[in-house]
Amino acid sequence: MTNATGPSQWRAHLALWGVGLIYAYNYLVAKGLMPEKIGPSGFIALRVAGATPLFWLLYAFRWERVARVDLGRIWLCGLAGVTVNQLLFFNGLAITSPVHASIIMTINPVLVLLISAALLSTAITYRKVAGIALGAAGAITLLLKSGGGSLASHASWQGDLMVLLNAASYGVYLVAVKPLMAKYRPLTVISWVFLFGGLMALPFGASQVAEIEWSSFGTQDWLGVGFVVLFTTFFVYLLNIYALGRVQPTVVSIYIYLQPLLVGVMVWLAAQLGGADYTADMGWLQAGCAGLIAAAVWLVSVPGRDRKRQKH
Repeated sequence: MTNATGPSQWRAHLALWGVGLIYAYNYLVAKGLMPEKIGPSGFIALRVAGATPLFWLLYAFRWERVARVDLGRIWLCGLAGVTVNQLLFFNGLAITSPVHASIIMTINPVLVLLISAALLSTAITYRKVAGIALGAAGAITLLLKSGGGSLASHASWQGDLMVLLNAASYGVYLVAVKPLMAKYRPLTVISWVFLFGGLMALPFGASQVAEIEWSSFGTQDWLGVGFVVLFTTFFVYLLNIYALGRVQPTVVSIYIYLQPLLVGVMVWLAAQLGGADYTADMGWLQAGCAGLIAAAVWLVSVPGRDRKRQKH
């Protein structure tokens, strides 16, 4: 990877801000269309059907042969990173609050550590155990308090649990895809992963796509679908590829902290402008859980003092 400096690095950070804003806005856009206009599984079918050909169109101009021995790993990445990951996220988001979903997604680095330990025998220090405990406390508290008996709340423990399982599935993908990313260009990996994952996801959403009443769609609905397919699914991956070529992966991962903050701002703005009001799901409980998970991610991500001393 090229460690660029100057304007190129600033452009990488701008790309990552773009990714954060797109993901944050996606919580509201997708939530606004599901499940009344589009079923969550049907939305995934539309995403992969729209984005996969775009990836392969770019891939055709930068063709790179993939070894047959790697197809099994690509299939696993497609299953974990596209099929299971996206189906769980959109089905979870359809029945829970965007605020809760954005908080739970930040636990991903903690889950990656656990999955790496299970699959790759990665060592877990006492510091990381403390991080895992804090992350679990934050996530479990949020799940147990989802809904909280408030009629104004849009959260549900079932939806929160699906978002949590989605984060775990994406953690499996991040661990499994690492050897592929070291061997092939990112566009090659993404194109093949979306092809395999999309083919597996289509059967789950085909019936819901068939039930969509396209004639009832207004301009805002069409723009919403276009945003999710083009921006959230296609451009976000390209922006991440651009950023990864210019800054360290740890820098990219730091931007996950922005999600609850950006979603919170957008939720407040939407309520002020007369849109859907999810502000009932914003309070001290959610802030506390977000703080616990953020502390957990910091503990498992930042090297401890002993490791730092060894490097000097």
